[in-house]
Amino acid sequence: MLSLDVGRRRIGLAGCDALGLTVSPLQALHRGSHARNLQYLQTLCDQRNVQGLVVGVPLDDQGQLTDQAHHCRRYGRRLARDLRLPLAFVNEHSSSWAAADRHGLQGDRSGRLDSAAAALLLEQWLAEGPDVEPVNTAPDDRGGNEVDEGSCSHQPTTS
Repeated sequence: MLSLDVGRRRIGLAGCDALGLTVSPLQALHRGSHARNLQYLQTLCDQRNVQGLVVGVPLDDQGQLTDQAHHCRRYGRRLARDLRLPLAFVNEHSSSWAAADRHGLQGDRSGRLDSAAAALLLEQWLAEGPDVEPVNTAPDDRGGNEVDEGSCSHQPTTS
């Protein structure tokens, strides 16, 4: 599995071993053109034999979608379609603060904090799900296929 903490400037990345036992932060991806980011992520997915994506969605204190959450969902759906991988969304509320506390990365702008947050998201997904689910390959009028966070399939035995 590959976990993404999607930001406007960087995308934190984390992966796990084939059994889903060990989660490791990876080098963050500095946002560029979609084509360039896609090429990098396709190579990474091929090298790591990635079987699905886990994308963090920042919900507010009441569990509602924020503007950034909508952006993360659109980006995740687009990426999953382009990479032809199943997708799951997880609530990333406070993941950056938790990662900063756990790893002493307060104020980090190198991307290490983003990837540490992605690692926490992947750990959360491995423990709680939801399962990854295929994303429709044809975009709809809103620019993506709506995926219900509660309906994705959890497969912790893939990387």
